Amino acid sequence: MPLGERSGDKESRYCGVETEFNDDMPQLLAHSLSSAGFDFVVATLMDPAYRPSLMQKDSGGSGALPFAGSDLVLSPSQWSSHVVGKISSWIDLDSDDEILRMDSETTLKQEIAWASHLSLQACLLPTPKGTSCANYARCVNQILQGLNNMQLWLRIPLLKTDDDSTDLDSNNLVDSWELWNSFRMLCEHHSQLSIALDVLSSLPSANSLGRWFGESVRAAIINTDSFLTNARGYPCLSKRHQKLITGFFNHAIQIVISGKQVHSLPKGSTDLASNHNDSSSDGVQRHPLRPYLDYVGYLYQKMDPLPEQERFELGYRDFLQSPLQPLMDNLEAQTYETFEKDAVKYIQYQRAVCKALQDRVPDEKASMITTVLMVVGAGRGPLVRASLQAAEETGRKLKVFAVEKNPNAVVTLHSLVKLEGWESIVTIVSCDMRHWDAPEKADILVSELLGSFGDNELSPECLDGAQRFLKDDGISIPSSYTSFIQPVTASKLYNDVKLHKDVVHFETAYVVKLHNVARLAPTQPVFTFTHPNQPTMKSNQRYKKLQFEIPSDTGSAMVHGFAGYFDATLYKDVHLGIEPSTATPNMFSWFAIFFPLRTPVFVHAGSSLEVHFWRCCGPSKVWYEWGVTSPCPSPIHNSNGRSYWVGL
Repeated sequence: MPLGERSGDKESRYCGVETEFNDDMPQLLAHSLSSAGFDFVVATLMDPAYRPSLMQKDSGGSGALPFAGSDLVLSPSQWSSHVVGKISSWIDLDSDDEILRMDSETTLKQEIAWASHLSLQACLLPTPKGTSCANYARCVNQILQGLNNMQLWLRIPLLKTDDDSTDLDSNNLVDSWELWNSFRMLCEHHSQLSIALDVLSSLPSANSLGRWFGESVRAAIINTDSFLTNARGYPCLSKRHQKLITGFFNHAIQIVISGKQVHSLPKGSTDLASNHNDSSSDGVQRHPLRPYLDYVGYLYQKMDPLPEQERFELGYRDFLQSPLQPLMDNLEAQTYETFEKDAVKYIQYQRAVCKALQDRVPDEKASMITTVLMVVGAGRGPLVRASLQAAEETGRKLKVFAVEKNPNAVVTLHSLVKLEGWESIVTIVSCDMRHWDAPEKADILVSELLGSFGDNELSPECLDGAQRFLKDDGISIPSSYTSFIQPVTASKLYNDVKLHKDVVHFETAYVVKLHNVARLAPTQPVFTFTHPNQPTMKSNQRYKKLQFEIPSDTGSAMVHGFAGYFDATLYKDVHLGIEPSTATPNMFSWFAIFFPLRTPVFVHAGSSLEVHFWRCCGPSKVWYEWGVTSPCPSPIHNSNGRSYWVGL
């Protein structure tokens, strides 16, 4: 059964057990699942004594292969749901011994073919024996080309020495990520090749561990040797191991317990966990690894419940969405409704309008002066409401113009004004703000035109057009906004873009709720826009060169693209944004933006990454171009806006 329930989490987490070869599969499943409470077994499919070269000599090539029982000993659903195939650990496809190499190649293909026949969901491939794995990767890549939906988990030890010196012994693995990277590149980043991490008793630095959360890790194998003993004699994990396992749970990575029982439990302790059926009372021998399963279940159940915002965002995690085109397209009612539910955003706007009104009109003149406020891009009216609430809160008088180009939203605006009795205060203007002739100038201009990258929904162009009806000393809310980027490892996003098999999708920026990503360096600012725009800054074209330093203790890493964010100053000290270090809490109107790279860039430990970003403007569109120049040059992406642009 799953590891228990966690409030708000829609996905269950499972824990499996690695087993030795056993030709009685029903008994193995009964012992590990029914008796012990594990959810699946990682089981060797072939007798470990089998060698194709010996079998051919003995039987003349006519004997049946020594698999662990017929496919009929379990039902198809049992094979599929409860068994992960474990490929023979003796195979060495890069051995200098030709007989061993050929035997390994034959056995690998036979075992994968058998696993496919059984409709297994995954197979565990043994760790490459040396630092060279070209032939192993070649054979796996051949298999992947004709594989059904089965995943291949490559077993990789979680290992990185903190010693920066070069190891003279080339067979001594210094950073296991490099072994994985070499293997997956030889296999062309295939989406069905993923990782089973062997978690050892000592862990690398936090930065080094962080890389793996951007990779396609499907399972974490924890050996019993990695467990400590608590005061009561039960197995437990170090604080760092606990934090890592919690991270695995958050990324839907399955846990596998491996090894022999190394803890002698106190007498009378067999009823430790009440959340599993314990069959020891029925005369069935208790599984020796059950206490380790109980501890993993305890770690899962003690995790904090998912916050409401994250529960709302679950379905959007790592899902690529094309950014909105609010100037070219009219938004639908459902889109308006989603954004209008974001109470935090409108609270911030109300705070900003309050401060602007208090600065604009002193208390003693509050009843005499009427402030002209224009909401440009009023939508269905949430900013109109926030502005009027700010006027009520501060005791200031307002005259509001609500300017909106979408005729469908204007219908809703009219209904709102009538319903609330605002007819004497609010004038609705059904027009594009860039072409409207205002009857008077505004004291305050309020807009909500920001995209995930700040300026990517053409806020600068819209507000430049509207600036002509703002008084010379008028206030714009927002008053400025800045975009930020950082390099990320995001193998899932990269593979999702790669599925399209064209350049266009690699030259498109996507809005995405980032989850399975590794952020490799702190964010850096890219483009800043200020409103009202100064006459000296007429052009909205921008160019920025950025250099990111990857921390040396991270190790080498693969950059699949750049995550983009924004931070906006609404007015004075009231800000709004999604840049991770200053993000406004509990706000869901914006996810990050992702700029992919056509070819991922390999960055060595402690080296720097140089990237260039351009914001380009034409008569009918605005677009971004981006490219890496160091450590190795990439093509300039999206030249002339050929793949992705925002229409004016």
